[in-house]
Amino acid sequence: MLAAPAALHLLLPAPPPHRHHLAFALPQHPAAPPLHASLPRAARRRAPRHGVARASAAAVAEDASFSGPAKFSVRIPVGDREILVETGHIGRQASASVMVTDGETILYCSVCLSDTPNDPSDFFPLSVHYQERLSAAGRTSGGFFKREGKAKDHEVLVCRLIDRPLRPTMPKGFYYETQILSWVFSYDGIHSPDCLAITAAGIAVALSEIPNKQTIAGVRIGLINGQFVVNPTTEQMENSELDLMMAGTDSAILMIEGYCDLLTEEKLLEAVEAGQVAIREICKAIDDLVQNCGKKKMVDAINLPPPELYRHVEDISGDELVKALQIKEKILRRKALSALEEKVITILSEQGYVSKDISSGVTESLDDIVEDEDEDEVIVDGEVDEGDVHIKPVSRKPPRQLFAEVDVKLVFKEVSSKYLRRRIVEGGKRSDGRSPWELRPINSQCGLLPRAHGSALFTRGETQSLAVVTLGGYQMAQRIDNLVDTEESKSFYLQYAFPPSCVGEVGRIGAPSRREIGHGMLAERALGPILPPEDDFPYTIRVESTITESNGSSSMASVCGGCLALQDAGVPIKFPVAGIAMGLVLDTQEFGGDGSPLILSDITGAEDASGDMDLKVAGNESGITAFQMDIKVVGITLPVMEQALLQARDGRQHILNEMSKSSPPPSKALSPHAPLIHVMKVKPNKVNLIIGSGGKTIKSIIEETGVDAIDTGDDGTVKITARDLSSLEKSKTIIANLTMVPKVGEIYRNCEIKSIAPYGAFVEIAPGREGLCHISELSSGWLAKAEDAFKVGDRIDVKLIEINDKGQLRLSSRALLPDADSEPNSKQRSSGSTKEKAPQKDDLIKMTTRRARRKKQSEPSEAENATTKTLEKSVAAPATSQGSETAKK
Repeated sequence: MLAAPAALHLLLPAPPPHRHHLAFALPQHPAAPPLHASLPRAARRRAPRHGVARASAAAVAEDASFSGPAKFSVRIPVGDREILVETGHIGRQASASVMVTDGETILYCSVCLSDTPNDPSDFFPLSVHYQERLSAAGRTSGGFFKREGKAKDHEVLVCRLIDRPLRPTMPKGFYYETQILSWVFSYDGIHSPDCLAITAAGIAVALSEIPNKQTIAGVRIGLINGQFVVNPTTEQMENSELDLMMAGTDSAILMIEGYCDLLTEEKLLEAVEAGQVAIREICKAIDDLVQNCGKKKMVDAINLPPPELYRHVEDISGDELVKALQIKEKILRRKALSALEEKVITILSEQGYVSKDISSGVTESLDDIVEDEDEDEVIVDGEVDEGDVHIKPVSRKPPRQLFAEVDVKLVFKEVSSKYLRRRIVEGGKRSDGRSPWELRPINSQCGLLPRAHGSALFTRGETQSLAVVTLGGYQMAQRIDNLVDTEESKSFYLQYAFPPSCVGEVGRIGAPSRREIGHGMLAERALGPILPPEDDFPYTIRVESTITESNGSSSMASVCGGCLALQDAGVPIKFPVAGIAMGLVLDTQEFGGDGSPLILSDITGAEDASGDMDLKVAGNESGITAFQMDIKVVGITLPVMEQALLQARDGRQHILNEMSKSSPPPSKALSPHAPLIHVMKVKPNKVNLIIGSGGKTIKSIIEETGVDAIDTGDDGTVKITARDLSSLEKSKTIIANLTMVPKVGEIYRNCEIKSIAPYGAFVEIAPGREGLCHISELSSGWLAKAEDAFKVGDRIDVKLIEINDKGQLRLSSRALLPDADSEPNSKQRSSGSTKEKAPQKDDLIKMTTRRARRKKQSEPSEAENATTKTLEKSVAAPATSQGSETAKK
């Protein structure tokens, strides 16, 4: 049985094992081409990967059976410490795998390739998955399902941080599906794993067969006490003014993302420069490791469209493409380009195309050629029979060339981008007629939705965002589950939605995509620094940004619309902010320019797709609050980035001026439909009185008053959320009564008798607070039994005449009667006056104290702390000192 040509290399003998390398190349004659080079183009696309990895894996496995797996490790200085990189001892069946250790944080990353390439497409088939195992911190899921499920938002953001810098380094024409998997296996709570994940992925790709252009690495930069710190610890980040994640190569920047509190452009550039120095050192160490144990790159697997196809596409579509790119409306331009693309595909893939160069040399067809009837006679040595003319039929009609449809689509897209870039550089005009630094028309209006707490519609050209703000209490906060065993929640979050209708298409509707999560987080970080402190505005704030139209820079439209909606909801923001997206044409000399980079302000979707950079910057004229940059080429330099940041600052100033002209303007007042939140402070040891046994008291207060929620904190903070003022005031009164500190001499009106004993009656002066009114204090006359004059449920007025050492309250109704005996009262008055003059320290609520407290006298007993039905308390001014004789027991 004959072997297929694509599998011949698998029959070749494997090379002998080597002691110092993990990968080996098959021995070939210097002049012999690769085995798959002789195959047809279509066969090469489906051919399996060459046998380098297979043969080397077998050789290493054979060698490992005797001496164990080969292990390579290197320590790389990063900031003020080192990270340990290990490979070769774990995950050996993957194309490459590494373990990266920082402190006691350990991250594992692997790279795998498919055996056969996918069909050619306009994007590299790369998928990235990052997961933080709860077992890394000694935890397990608290829910019913103990296995880790779908990726959390934080994990999705880290996946994007890994994907975005790697994609520009991948070569065109490499269609093997690639998967990068990263797991956090150990976390010490000090060294963050997200920045390690970028570096680990860069190392794994560099060690694998993927023919990437350059090695990448990533770091985090913090600004602490005016100093830039590389890969700061979690404790250091709590005091940092900047959180910058960046990735790049040894010579250029590929990706930056982060947020700060109004940092200037100059400071941000200094931070990027500090990060680039650290990245350069890491990349050098990675290159040394690759020299020792890296695998041979699959350069021969790169499959590009035929070079002549570019010329043919330009010949067919050139003039029409120029006209189509001048159409200002996005939908009309897209339809014109789609129709032109179909025309080009039909000609090059179905009908066949005759090159102008070949056809121009043809002057006559086969029909014009004269032939003799006897075409079978052979002409030898150029001689012919006399009188006969024999002409060998030679076809002068040029052959028609056919190309694969997918190749035509790829080339048409590249040619369209080339023509768009040329139009911008040569003509100085973009598709919509703007100059490179000109912004699109801006319009905004607030208060569109009458029942929403705040709303705004922001429109910039063909990009539009409808932002809606919802205010609520603590129960509306977003809970966060992370590796640290702490319950965290966010009182502000922004959710971004990008429906297919915003670009005039039909598509999937469901869970948010990775792009939606990333754009929402960028806008959220941009608006975070402008929010008031929670003590001044104790609301949970939710912002929804629905993109109703999109033609580039929709995340920055969410920042502008969200800022206006916050003002319309009555949120007292510190200052307004705006966002803008910047583009770049790096190589202008190719299109007749002077070679200097051309920065574009407020880019559209086509300029984003065809350009070399997408830089999003949010803030005001004083500084930056959030930023994100993606590079489509192999990096940009600091001078180019500086020019883009300064041009973005001018654009933000213009946008802020246009936002101030919003019509109608934001109301800047709380909506009548927004909930009311009241914050009050009680002594921390009184919080349990509000909650009650098993939450019984707090639930009864919510049911009785009709408030939405009551939140208590360990520090004595009580937040009441209500829909109307009356229920709010009622709950405030009940909580004040529950946590009050009674004073001798205070009078309590309309108090209910809760129970009657032979020696007196127990009267509730406040919810949960009862005191004994002795039988001698119930009436001015003599009573044999308390039941003779009172029954349970009766209401009387009482006066607090004494608080004993146990905190028990003694009440008197007789002291308020007009015919009370003055003589017995004198003794009690002396005692009562002493009590009234005694300072009541419990009356004041202090959050901190330095002095040790004495033994409490006013603390109620356990029996008096029992929870009962709530009543309103009416406090009157203390009456003139009247007393009664001490009750006889």
